[in-house]
Amino acid sequence: MNEALKELLGLLDLEQIELDIFRGRSPEERIQRVFGGQVAAQALVAAGRTVPQDRHVHSLHAYFIRPGDPAIPIVYNVERVRDGRSFTTRRVVAVQHGKAIFTMSASFQVLEGGVEHQASEMPAVTGPEELPEFQERMREIVGDESPWREWLSRPRPVDARYVTPLTWEAYRDPGLRSTETNVWFRYDTELPDDPLLHVVLAAYASDYTLVDTVLLTHGLAWGASNVIGASLDHAMWFHRPFRADDWMLYAQESPWSRAARGLARGQMFTRSGELAVSVVQEAMIRVS
Repeated sequence: MNEALKELLGLLDLEQIELDIFRGRSPEERIQRVFGGQVAAQALVAAGRTVPQDRHVHSLHAYFIRPGDPAIPIVYNVERVRDGRSFTTRRVVAVQHGKAIFTMSASFQVLEGGVEHQASEMPAVTGPEELPEFQERMREIVGDESPWREWLSRPRPVDARYVTPLTWEAYRDPGLRSTETNVWFRYDTELPDDPLLHVVLAAYASDYTLVDTVLLTHGLAWGASNVIGASLDHAMWFHRPFRADDWMLYAQESPWSRAARGLARGQMFTRSGELAVSVVQEAMIRVS
């Protein structure tokens, strides 16, 4: 297990300070605010710890309200909205400096049978074993003199391998612009058989590349062009059990952008082609 993944698993082990109140920390960070995927993952951990183990999360809907401060802990307050016979609903508010920075509603369900269909097919793409790791690819793109080299090439807890062009490549070559992004990802170690952990890690990974799909459409890139952005809201639906330590294909698209906002949608498929997770996110995108 690499050190970045070990640190992430430590961040997800929240401290319980009251019945429905939890505290999470952030990694040391000098360049950016708290990563949105981290806040969403920690909030889902907090919600999951107040739910019976036979109920599995099937959806979450979240809003990013204020930037997170990596220098201080985040307090997660969980509200037990409803405990029904089949469904359980929780609302989580993440607080720093006495103000809400993030809110999330999550719904959990007892596993049941029912009608089944899957209309979406996994794109036919190059397998992950034939693709370079993200850090290796970025080192080739940014060069040794870039002030962003350290941040872009630092170890990450997620092994992400791009099938499609990166935003930095499309920034330099307009012919590579696209409204679609395909990325293989996995956590490169054998993880415990805890369904909530695998869902939480998918939530963390879901925020890595989704907004980039909006940038890719316009040939923009963080750190390479005069663009600033932030996630506004984030929704996920979990369709079937999966393992985050197995390869999953994250197929993403951006159908729309306007008024300093961009919309991106994603689908996570298992290696065998089963649709496991659907994701939608809107982000603020401003170009000066």
